[in-house]
Amino acid sequence: MENSIKEGFSYTHVSRSAGMTLLELLVTISVAATVLTVAIPSYETLIQQTRFATFSNNYLLHLNLARSEAAKRNGRVVICKSADASTCTTAGNWKQGWIVFHDPNNNAQIDLGEEILRVNEPLPSNWAFLGNTPVVSYVSYSSTGIARTTSGAFQAGTLTLCQVSQDGGEARAVVISATGRPRVQKTVVSECP
Repeated sequence: MENSIKEGFSYTHVSRSAGMTLLELLVTISVAATVLTVAIPSYETLIQQTRFATFSNNYLLHLNLARSEAAKRNGRVVICKSADASTCTTAGNWKQGWIVFHDPNNNAQIDLGEEILRVNEPLPSNWAFLGNTPVVSYVSYSSTGIARTTSGAFQAGTLTLCQVSQDGGEARAVVISATGRPRVQKTVVSECP
C-alpha cells in the first residue's frame, strides 16, 4: 500500500532564480551609499586622530628617553632637529626628523665621539611640527632631568604638531614644563604653515 501512495503523488519542484530583482538591487545600492556617506568622514577622522597620537607620542617618547639617559649617564643628552640623521640643524621645523644624542660638552651639536642614541625619520610632507623660541632647534636635559639651554637657563617650551592648512584646525601641543617634564595636550591653531 505504501508503494501505491508514493506512486499516486507527483512532486513538482518550483525553482527560483538565485539572482536579485532590480528593486532589490536598487535598495541595496542606496543602503550602501548611505552607509559609506556616514562612514568615510568618520574613518578619515579616525585616521587623523591616530596620526596625531602616533607622531606626538613618538616625540614624547624621545623626550623621555633623553631625560632618562641624561640622569643615567650623569651628563647632558640632547634631542635636536636633523635633516640628515647625523647632524643638528637650526633651519626648518621638527617635521624633518630628529636625533637624540649624548652631549657631554653641552653645545647642542653632535661632535666627534658623541654617541647618537636614537634617530627619528621625517614626518609626512603635509604635517608641520613647530617649536616656540626656547625649543625651536633643540631640547637639552641636564643630569638632574631638567631641560636647560646651553647657557644654563630653564628651557620650558611648546612644540605644535598640525596638519598643513591655511584654515588651521586641530593640533597637538607637546609642552615641556620648567622641570623638564613633557606632556601632550590637544589644541587648536588658526593656521598651520
